[in-house]
Amino acid sequence: MPAVRRSGPSARLKLALSYAGFLMLAGTLLLSVVWLFLLRYVPPNATSGPDGFFPGRGDLIRAFLPAAAWALLFLLGFGLLGGWFLAGRMLVPLRRITEAARRAGGGSLSHRIELEGRRDEFSELADSFDTMLAQLEAHVAEQQRFAANASHELRTPLAVTQTLIDVARRDPDHDHRELLERLRAVNGRAIDLTEALLLLSRADQRSFAREAVDLSLVAEEAAETLLPLAEKHGVGVEVSGDVAQADGSYALLLQTTINLLHNAIVHHLAGGGSVRLVTSVEAGDAVIVVENTGERLSPQLVATLTEPFRRGSERIRSDHAGVGLGLAIVKSIVRAHDGELVLAARPEGGLRVTARFRLAR
Repeated sequence: MPAVRRSGPSARLKLALSYAGFLMLAGTLLLSVVWLFLLRYVPPNATSGPDGFFPGRGDLIRAFLPAAAWALLFLLGFGLLGGWFLAGRMLVPLRRITEAARRAGGGSLSHRIELEGRRDEFSELADSFDTMLAQLEAHVAEQQRFAANASHELRTPLAVTQTLIDVARRDPDHDHRELLERLRAVNGRAIDLTEALLLLSRADQRSFAREAVDLSLVAEEAAETLLPLAEKHGVGVEVSGDVAQADGSYALLLQTTINLLHNAIVHHLAGGGSVRLVTSVEAGDAVIVVENTGERLSPQLVATLTEPFRRGSERIRSDHAGVGLGLAIVKSIVRAHDGELVLAARPEGGLRVTARFRLAR
């Protein structure tokens, strides 16, 4: 809960008082200059002679002080009124930003300030706030989709398990070996999904120790791990590249490479295909590139592949579809390492994924 604050003078009043005080100070300094450089040269007493009457310093002071007081009062009033008006004009953008912040605090993230005018401090603040609101809105929408999809994915194995148990209860004499195998498969899928969700959460929290990790060794280990899967699907895997020392967690970078390679293997051409995994150092970054031969993908589809529970062009299931979190986990791990993930459709078909990480120092 925000701290309870006592009400105080508004910023508009403070600015108006500041303007009035500045004018009063300037007027006082001007009158002081008149006194120092003019009146002090006037004789203290009045004199009269053939050329006429000459007032003394006291006469001039008596005539000057009332006029100076009225001038200062005028400057005070003018400074207050003018400062109040100018402060109101200047604070209009701030009031719009405050209103937008209140709406955002109330849950309305679709509102934008869209401040007009030339670039200044207020416009930069408003534009930054609009950018933040857009990012928050996109993040909340992504979280809502994730929650809905996760609920659906978690509900499916539970519903299947319930159905299998009901079937077994209605037919107690049925051979339960097949039922147990199906229950084991469904339970395994639920465990995989839960572990993937936990890994996704840990990656987002950035709770890992950093070390120098050679991506070329990571690539070789990932290829060796997934070699049986590649042989099962008739996909050839080519691993090449240079030593690339990345700054990060070995386990998470290995998981990233395995997920990328797994995704490339299972989404292949119907008659087989090939997968290429390359590590390199480019522009001061350690880079992993994974590309495969597959179906042609539209840019709109590629832009959604890192969303949780997205598998190819639709929400599909197969014996190799996984739990739909592979690229979402990759995105979170790369983001946790302050890296960059770029997905691009290959013109001849398939997908090219580039993951960039900071070099180890």
